[in-house]
Amino acid sequence: MRRPLLIIAAIVLCASASAHAQNTGLRYKWHDGQGLVHFSDSLTTEAMKYGYELVNDRGLVVQRVSRQLNAQERAAANKLAAEQAAKDRAIQERANADAQMLSAYPDEESYQISLQQALDTYDQQINTTRINLRSQEKALTDLLGRAADIENGKETVPKALVDNIARQRNVVASLRDTLQRQQAARAQSVRQQTQLMAHYREVKAAQDKERSGE
Repeated sequence: MRRPLLIIAAIVLCASASAHAQNTGLRYKWHDGQGLVHFSDSLTTEAMKYGYELVNDRGLVVQRVSRQLNAQERAAANKLAAEQAAKDRAIQERANADAQMLSAYPDEESYQISLQQALDTYDQQINTTRINLRSQEKALTDLLGRAADIENGKETVPKALVDNIARQRNVVASLRDTLQRQQAARAQSVRQQTQLMAHYREVKAAQDKERSGE
């Protein structure tokens, strides 16, 4: 029982001695601000400032440590790291969105139907606005006709009628603006859908290619 223990203890002592011998052979190497090479058995402030290499007794580099950054460099590095992290998040979010899109719409026809539903909603809104606009334009025409009849009779148009005509004109102008915005929004949606469909086809083709290679 004691013999195996002695063997294990001897192995541990040999390994410890070997590690100690290696450590004692390590030195620190660095270049100062003038480019001069320095060596030291201990880590100095200057080595940490300029960055250093840990070399063994044969001159081989065991480890490289970059120099310390100043406040401005650290801020720039942090900014770059934050920008890269934001890019990575955006890529991951887009990948997740693409995966969800393919899961919801496994073929182009189903995706096209979903896009058309959005256009149908715009068309319904535009149609409702047009109907309302025609009704309000007719009401304005009637008011203007009444005012014209009064003027033709050489009478003064009542203030209430004048006010009604002004309000009705505002209603008609507002509806016309609404119709223009809705039509512009639909046109923009059509352009976006063209891009979305192109992206869908690209992602779907990549998925099909990946599956065919499995």
